[in-house]
Amino acid sequence: MAKLLIKSGRVIDPANKIDEVLDILVDDSKISKVAKNIKVEADKIIDAQGKIVMPGLVDMHVHLREPGREDKETICSGTKAALHGGVTTLLAMPNTDPAIDCLESIKILKSLINKSAKANVFICAAITKGRKGQDLTDIASFKKEGVVAISDDGASVDDDEIMFEAFKRAKEAGIPVICHCEDKKLSAGGVVNAGFTATRLGLRGISKESEYKRVERDINLAEKSNAKLHICHLSCEESVEMIATAKKKGIKVTCETAPHYFVFNEEAVLGYDTNFKMNPPLRTKKDMLAIQKGLSDGLIDAIASDHAPHTENEKDIEFERAEFGVTGLETEFVASVTQLVNNNLLDWSSLVMKMSLNPSKILGIEKGTLSVGADADIIVVDPNKEWKIKKDFFLSKSKNSSFIGLPLKGFVEVTICQGKVHKWNS
Repeated sequence: MAKLLIKSGRVIDPANKIDEVLDILVDDSKISKVAKNIKVEADKIIDAQGKIVMPGLVDMHVHLREPGREDKETICSGTKAALHGGVTTLLAMPNTDPAIDCLESIKILKSLINKSAKANVFICAAITKGRKGQDLTDIASFKKEGVVAISDDGASVDDDEIMFEAFKRAKEAGIPVICHCEDKKLSAGGVVNAGFTATRLGLRGISKESEYKRVERDINLAEKSNAKLHICHLSCEESVEMIATAKKKGIKVTCETAPHYFVFNEEAVLGYDTNFKMNPPLRTKKDMLAIQKGLSDGLIDAIASDHAPHTENEKDIEFERAEFGVTGLETEFVASVTQLVNNNLLDWSSLVMKMSLNPSKILGIEKGTLSVGADADIIVVDPNKEWKIKKDFFLSKSKNSSFIGLPLKGFVEVTICQGKVHKWNS
């Protein structure tokens, strides 16, 4: 069996309360030892002196587009992009074509993953058939097929009774409900945050109420059903406050945000650049600061990419007509290091918790640690490298990134997934 030795890196593993210079021995695809000065004959040695060694990232919000929109992304290209950004495990969202809403579509997706995935891929199935918010899927049977969560991601179930029943069934199945919180009656037709910037640009606005009113509704249903609720892509101050209140009451709610919501605000759209058009939209500076504070004080549990690849002809058009969404698998980590760690909003251990350990706990999967016996999903990071992303950097099929040309600090040099080593250049 092949042995890999990672030498003299600053090992950060909050699951085991480790933050010190150590060696890690990988035997085949498992971690076999974590200690100082490991003396062993290894087939491969990685010198990690001056580098940070941590668990591979776990991204719980990724759109791989396959099946149905392989022109935007495939499982193969998406998982290559994931490894490039330090993501070794990801959750595939169900808004494919057709939607992942029945056992047959789950089996097809599993077969595609087994055939072409380069990283670990878990499946999130739909709450309702076709993600139309009307007929519930067979949630009870999904768990047996390996599904770890349900969501109508990209849509919110409008009918309170149907949603309440979904929560009850998810509780019985022992899986979380992942909610895209948007009341379409309040957001319909909008393309940017409602307010001064929208008025200045002459674009229709999306109110914050469309998000936080639905956050409030979903929290109430989770409380009534005692089910696990996970709220996607938080973008505004009111949502953060509602989740804080719910957590204090002991409601089983967790949440995530994406890097664009703590790096940018609505002023980024002033140039009509569609790489800043996403749903929910970039909000005010005050909202951006509230998201940063929510991360800093531990209220926001996870950082996810909401990786939403689109073709150039879907993005390089008028702002109103362009698709919502940006890529994120290859930028989420360096954007988080640049904005959060380098500005002392998070320490390294807290970042690992939000990008590896907490997502694993929320999904109930055994990832996000460097424990002996764990899968060898590890990244080696240069924390001091300063660089800028160019369009040719991306391995994703789509290049619709908000971070092109931005000065960044921190770089994933090596991604190890199931013991297999991938080295990267910026």
